[in-house]
Amino acid sequence: MTAPLTPQQPVTVRMFTQRLSATPRGARLARHLALNQLHAWGIPHGCDASDAIAVIVAELAANAVLHGRVPGRDFELRLSLVAGSVRIEVTDTRTEPRPPDPDAVRTPEPLEESGRGLALVAALAARWEVLDREPPPGKTVRAEIDVPPLSRCDRPA
Repeated sequence: MTAPLTPQQPVTVRMFTQRLSATPRGARLARHLALNQLHAWGIPHGCDASDAIAVIVAELAANAVLHGRVPGRDFELRLSLVAGSVRIEVTDTRTEPRPPDPDAVRTPEPLEESGRGLALVAALAARWEVLDREPPPGKTVRAEIDVPPLSRCDRPA
């Protein structure tokens, strides 16, 4: 005889995955698709969480195009909505150069022309990390944003 199952709260996980060309157009499209998907999930345009996710997707997609591009290969955008957070994953097929670990991101000097992307990700994300792509070759940059209950997404004043 088996023991009865313990009742648990249901967990709704929503996923969105899209492969995009490793071009500036693909990076722009990643941001637009992410905003539209968030809106469909009940995180409206213009709320703090949506704005932060848009910046993170734009930076990670631009990095995939600039630093992770392999001719003829795409990059992948994946969004996951789980109770309390949105996970953003951008995967490319180039292993090197590898972004710095979260604790090694430096603040760029005021007149530097680059180097602000991961600093923005570090400032906006609750958590982020760099992982090896499965299956190799490549890497995934994963960031998470904590979001309020969908009915209470704050809009700017």
